[in-house]
Amino acid sequence: MSRNDPDVIDSVEKAFRVLESFSAERPQMSVSEAAEAAGLSRATARRVLLTFQRLGFAETDGRRFALTPRVLRFGFGYLSALPYWETAQSRMRALADELRESCSMATLDGAEIVYVARVPAARSMSITLSVGSRLPAYATSMGRVLLAALPPHELDTLLADVRLEPLTKNTLTGPAALRGELEQVRKQGFAVVDGEREEGVRSAAAPVRGRGGRVLAAVNVSANAARVPLEELRDVFVPRVVETADAITADIGYTGLH
Repeated sequence: MSRNDPDVIDSVEKAFRVLESFSAERPQMSVSEAAEAAGLSRATARRVLLTFQRLGFAETDGRRFALTPRVLRFGFGYLSALPYWETAQSRMRALADELRESCSMATLDGAEIVYVARVPAARSMSITLSVGSRLPAYATSMGRVLLAALPPHELDTLLADVRLEPLTKNTLTGPAALRGELEQVRKQGFAVVDGEREEGVRSAAAPVRGRGGRVLAAVNVSANAARVPLEELRDVFVPRVVETADAITADIGYTGLH
């Protein structure tokens, strides 16, 4: 990209490629591992990592590098700029307390959702998620709400590059079927997913809107399937999730609700 775009600084692009290569699966990396993960030469990866270290964004034992808490400045800078993040917390807490299930908020980043707020349930569930966690959008209720809100050409481009893998036996993997589901989500204003991302976990999500009605984020409630029947999810959880999403939408200044 940088070689073809005069407005892109090549070294900055490479630095972010190295930064994004760190993950839960790769919390620490050697220079060679970072180079391979970022698709860079060893010499370039070494200079980037040493620059991170000098600036306080990474630390090393002399062989392997790991990020430091300083990198959280990027994430919290984004969160603090969101018009709904702080106001949403109390609404989400009330919903989680009422339903005794976890409540989350996410935005769309490419083909993935990124958690920007989460209120865990008092009860334990097998799935462990936190702010910053990423999941494939196509198999999650929040993801479907966000995908359904995309303009047709953007959705076409995104789905053309996504491999719809069967994460469980229930995962919807047919492109036509997924498009049909997204159209239904768009019309009804909420999404329900039953064991498609993880078996035994059900969730319902609704959109949070900003100026002009643009969907900014999605809010959901997740529950253990053994504890919450699908009928209860639809009849009890969905209306409360929609109400909470609408309340957050109203809090941030958009009043053109359904």
